Amino acid sequence: MALLTPEDLENIRKQLEKADTAVSKVTGLDVKGICKDLYGTSPHYESVGIVPVTSGNGIIGNFSASLNVIADYFGFDSFVTEMPDVSGYYEAVESGAEIILMADDHTFLAHNLTNGKIANNQPCTGIIYADIASRYRYADSKDVLVVGLGKVGFPGAEHLVNKGFNVYGCDPDKSLMKKAIFKLGITPFDLKTPKKFSMIFEATPCANTIPETVLAEKCLVSTPGIPCGLSGELQKKYNVDLVMEPLGIGTASMLNSVL
Repeated sequence: MALLTPEDLENIRKQLEKADTAVSKVTGLDVKGICKDLYGTSPHYESVGIVPVTSGNGIIGNFSASLNVIADYFGFDSFVTEMPDVSGYYEAVESGAEIILMADDHTFLAHNLTNGKIANNQPCTGIIYADIASRYRYADSKDVLVVGLGKVGFPGAEHLVNKGFNVYGCDPDKSLMKKAIFKLGITPFDLKTPKKFSMIFEATPCANTIPETVLAEKCLVSTPGIPCGLSGELQKKYNVDLVMEPLGIGTASMLNSVL
């Protein structure tokens, strides 16, 4: 969560609506529909207690309020506790929360107190953004490129492999590449190779990671990355369909996964 800034979370509802429209355009389903297909769940106004956490680098401005907006947008009944940390956790439970949402510098989790299910935001984010990429209406093959194979990218790549896609992957970290090749059987890919993809899942914290050499005309880039891995210039030049939103889509995936 340390990569997010208050500015990233400004006008979060408008960002959600824009992203939801983009997802519907490229897949035929909105985010709720994709979550239902992924997890077989739909929210029914479950109570979500959002607990601010002050440890580490402290509370990110707008973060708890943004989670409140997101949970409400996707059909949950949410509230932010007045107290942070352990006191906030106690307050949430005492107030009847069925699901707890909380994050520190390392982990953002959802914990369903009624069924015991718990989820980490990183794999849930990777899975849903990869799934969005896999559903691209205008894809011309089963080939999909994954840029970044860390805590978000690896689960997304695994999801794509399990769905039967031909997954090409790249990461500057050789140990992450070795793990993905050995455990998932992905095809290692050099971004300098002039191979075009109609589906790209990008999961890095770096700008401009996607070069022109891999962009097919009218392709999809699905990315939770901050900053965006695709330049505005290339997006316009290749008429790229871009799905990118800083927090809400991954949070929706996480919340639905614990229902």
